[in-house]
Amino acid sequence: MKTVKFGACLALAAALAGIAPAYAQYPTKPVRFILPFPPGGGTDTLARILGAKLSDGLAQQVILDNRPGAGANIGAEIAAKSPPDGYTLLMGNIAHTINMTLYRKLNYNFVKDFAAVSLLASAPNIVVVHPSVPAKSVKELVALARARPGELDYASSGSGSSAHLAAVLMLEMTRTKMNHIPYKGGGPAVVALVSGEVSVGFATTPSVINHVKSGKLRALAVTGAKRSPAAPELPTVSEAGIPGYEVSGWYGILVPTGTPQDIISRLHAESVKVLKLADVTSRMAAAGFEPVGNSPAEFTAFIRNEAEKWAKVVKAAGTRVD
Repeated sequence: MKTVKFGACLALAAALAGIAPAYAQYPTKPVRFILPFPPGGGTDTLARILGAKLSDGLAQQVILDNRPGAGANIGAEIAAKSPPDGYTLLMGNIAHTINMTLYRKLNYNFVKDFAAVSLLASAPNIVVVHPSVPAKSVKELVALARARPGELDYASSGSGSSAHLAAVLMLEMTRTKMNHIPYKGGGPAVVALVSGEVSVGFATTPSVINHVKSGKLRALAVTGAKRSPAAPELPTVSEAGIPGYEVSGWYGILVPTGTPQDIISRLHAESVKVLKLADVTSRMAAAGFEPVGNSPAEFTAFIRNEAEKWAKVVKAAGTRVD
């Protein structure tokens, strides 16, 4: 009888081993983290702050893979069509929820083709001007735009980016006009601003904060609902004369739909751990990021709300991209 029981236990153990969760083995090889923008912008900055620590937590290298182009759509499409096995991550951001309405046709569906892992951080944009621009406040910039309609150029990290829509929203609310000059990412847009190729920018805080501190750019205000710890002296755009204005960028990890839930749980747990590390939080604060680290369910709801919010702004502005 004992022999039978012992054999049954062995059989059960073998069966359980055969259906061990993917979590127990994952990951067994390097993980690719797709960044849909070129180096130098907020997405790239945050990924480089978190990447090495995430590698330590997963005990496998997390390879940062910059795949810029088409307003963050090229990188997203590559990630959406990757195997749902946990070895391809996407750094999603505000541009992806804007693009759902902005672009007439996309080769992926940001809501249906991705599973949320965690919202990592948020960060307001900063309204900056080249030092040659005489405006020293948001009110003065608006007055200048009214006095010189269509003469001022503003840079963005691409059509549909937070920088683009932040400008569109301000121009709509103030009934002013400036020319949109899209670049292939935040890095190139900031280079154009610093060189004086364009006059105005609504850039992500991480991409311009050092240039503001060095005097290469003049900051007028932050676009969020509250002041940024990275530059507490700057008023919000709402405080500076456009009541009700608010735009905040965000960054989060997503994986292709169909990725096993236990792998998503592992990625969520490791990313939240990283966000709590003292050296990570200090580097994020210096760059203008505010850590979040919410649950997959909360991030999913957040994405749907963002998509609805920006659909209204895009439609009201009449801005579309073929």
